[in-house]
Amino acid sequence: MPAIDLPTLGGRFVRDPYPFYARMRERFGDVCRVLLGDGGNVWFVLGHDAARSALTDPRLIKDWTRVAAMEGLRDERRPTDHNMLSADPPRHTRLRRLVSREFTPRRITMPETRLEEITRDLLDTMTAAPERRADLVEALAVPLPMTVICELLGVPFLEREDFRTWSAILLGSSTPEEERDAAVAMNDYLAELVERKRAAGGDDLLAALIRARDEEGDRLSESELIGMAFLLLVAGHETTVNLIANAVLALLTHPEQLAALRRDPDLIDTAIEETLRWDPPVERATFRFTTEPVRFGEVVVPTGEGLLVVLASAGRDPAHAPDADRFDILRDPRPPHLSFGHGIHFCLGAPLARLEARVALRALLERCPDLDLDTEPKEIRHRVSLIVRGPERLPVRW
Repeated sequence: MPAIDLPTLGGRFVRDPYPFYARMRERFGDVCRVLLGDGGNVWFVLGHDAARSALTDPRLIKDWTRVAAMEGLRDERRPTDHNMLSADPPRHTRLRRLVSREFTPRRITMPETRLEEITRDLLDTMTAAPERRADLVEALAVPLPMTVICELLGVPFLEREDFRTWSAILLGSSTPEEERDAAVAMNDYLAELVERKRAAGGDDLLAALIRARDEEGDRLSESELIGMAFLLLVAGHETTVNLIANAVLALLTHPEQLAALRRDPDLIDTAIEETLRWDPPVERATFRFTTEPVRFGEVVVPTGEGLLVVLASAGRDPAHAPDADRFDILRDPRPPHLSFGHGIHFCLGAPLARLEARVALRALLERCPDLDLDTEPKEIRHRVSLIVRGPERLPVRW
């Protein structure tokens, strides 16, 4: 099968990958081979049913240290890699069991009144701008979920900006040197944070994970605690940042849908689900690797190959959603999208992300009834990332 040279597609692909995914599905079917910017290659899983199957296929593993071609890199594994998203059963089962004991709805779902308070404060600051203009990403989409996850985990306020910077580097299109430096800095910070939490105690989620034990006395190791803190902090804010920004952008570029939502605010939940399907915050799930040849339709992916399940393509598969390229907040959300994953790696924080997006959108539309884009849609630049999708900036006026 010929490979698609992804870098040659350039900014057009980053800005709007959906026409490209449609052509890939038409030409290759459920999977195609892609060349990446670093010279490596990977398989894209494109169709909805194939993506759903791949997300639960035990022949596709997440722990890259089990891949024969990467055995020589095992010593490069950092404590931040020791998390559930990078693990397979039985290790994943053990980690999920330990974490789930503390990942209760009471603990991870911040009271809606507190979410409303944080949102109100952010919108007070934003709307106080005399020019009545702002970058919605920096004014609301970033600080809301960052504040929420840091409060849940007990991360000091003054340290949050550093973490945001490291996260953006690790999920963006950075040089290997920048990624290495950010990973080392984040690892060192989290190790020190875990030690502080161990000494001070508390009722936040990270302190609870430090204390967590199962019936047999098993507990998270030092590396596993650092890995879980990393996963919760990064996944706990990055997904929601892009969900909020993508939802606002979709509504502002589809005025008839925005008008329908203003007429009936109860459509807020279906608007969020339609955003998750139509322009998801995670464009591609993290790497999986084949442990044996795996067939997708007429194509067999060999052993030891890397795959990325393209959630953005799966949501626009016309076999899954009729008229799939149309953004329609009245669409029946069944069958459900895959944008929070599927199977054992389904996102534990999905309820919190939905709640944050609901509170943010409702408050924003109430406070700014004439909200509009402050630039041409074609001028909006999206983040360059192999995993996440969202605008770098979202200029708005009111």
